[in-house]
Amino acid sequence: MAFDVARIRGLFPALGDGWIHFDGAAGMLVPEQVASAVSTAMRAPVSGPGGAFPASQRAESIVTAARRAVADLTGAEPGAVVLGPSAPVLLRRLVDALAERWTIGDEVVVSRLDEEANIAPWRRAAKRVGAVVRWSEIDIETCELPAWQYENLVSARTKAVSVTLASGSVGTRPDVPTVIEFAKRVGALVVVDATYAAPFVPLDLQELGADVLVVSAPAWGGPAVGALVFRDPELLERVSSVSLDPAARGPARLELGPHAYPLLAGLVASIDYLAGLDDAASGSRRERLVTSLGSAKSYHAGLLAQLSTELRSLRHVMVLGDAMRRIPALAFTVAGEKSSEIAEYLASQGLCAFADDGSSGVFASLGVGEVGGAVRIGLAHYSNVFEINQLVRVLEELR
Repeated sequence: MAFDVARIRGLFPALGDGWIHFDGAAGMLVPEQVASAVSTAMRAPVSGPGGAFPASQRAESIVTAARRAVADLTGAEPGAVVLGPSAPVLLRRLVDALAERWTIGDEVVVSRLDEEANIAPWRRAAKRVGAVVRWSEIDIETCELPAWQYENLVSARTKAVSVTLASGSVGTRPDVPTVIEFAKRVGALVVVDATYAAPFVPLDLQELGADVLVVSAPAWGGPAVGALVFRDPELLERVSSVSLDPAARGPARLELGPHAYPLLAGLVASIDYLAGLDDAASGSRRERLVTSLGSAKSYHAGLLAQLSTELRSLRHVMVLGDAMRRIPALAFTVAGEKSSEIAEYLASQGLCAFADDGSSGVFASLGVGEVGGAVRIGLAHYSNVFEINQLVRVLEELR
């Protein structure tokens, strides 16, 4: 493996701001090649698709390239990739289309580990049609999402199961294959949110077995673009269309209005960036992605282990959870301090991090609101040991 973090940091002009960025929960900074791809596409003549002239053909080629890039990232087929302005927007379209076939008493299963963006569409759709929302719970000590509970959560009335591949709040990577196995026993559709996993873990939709995978490019430094990836392209033909074109087929059935072509060009560049994280990666883009993300996974596992160990050594800091499988994200509380005050203090020391008051989502389930909320730390491809040491030093000075 050749994960050269110094080289990778050189790809991010925004790191010149002098701040230490632990704000991965909002997405990574943008690599230069992504910004260049977007600006280049904005300067080129691009028209709507369907024409016989170069500007129109350029639009079609950008969309085709974007579908292929996402397919390479996820181990799927290009014809199964739906593109749109953001993952939450696309997910809502999908859920609304699915809910047209639900009836009173049908059920959907969501998890307390998921972000609100992956829960709200299911709750709203269920309320609209009289369906029942069932919840999988978090182990408040470890922040694990026990997969065994799904055996009792799913039933013959379960229409869909939605679960995250990794938590952007506490870092937990649940046992999704076992969740899928229980869901398939009752014929439920499985939608997996890979937003926070995609930058750090090689994805293989066919091996995973989910019906739909959700990804969001800003999570790895890409533009404001999301994608739904279907394991079986035929499923797209069975989902109610939202397209303005009554003859729409395939991914276009869930795509509304014209694409943002410059952003799609940036999406391709961002996935090429992921494929180049490891200097030694070779072969097809799919092969380079698997190698590079495998290297990223190993590098960040070491970085996260150091951060977690050093934070736990501080008596006034409590790290939330201790899941066995994780992405490089964690949350902590500081005894006697509100999370907002800690985040402000970190900012005064040149460190970017987010505070969560614990009034909703994962942290509400953990009861964090009762102790003033939690501070979220999200590592990125460009995070290094020096930055970890700085965070620990600043928190140590709070004693």
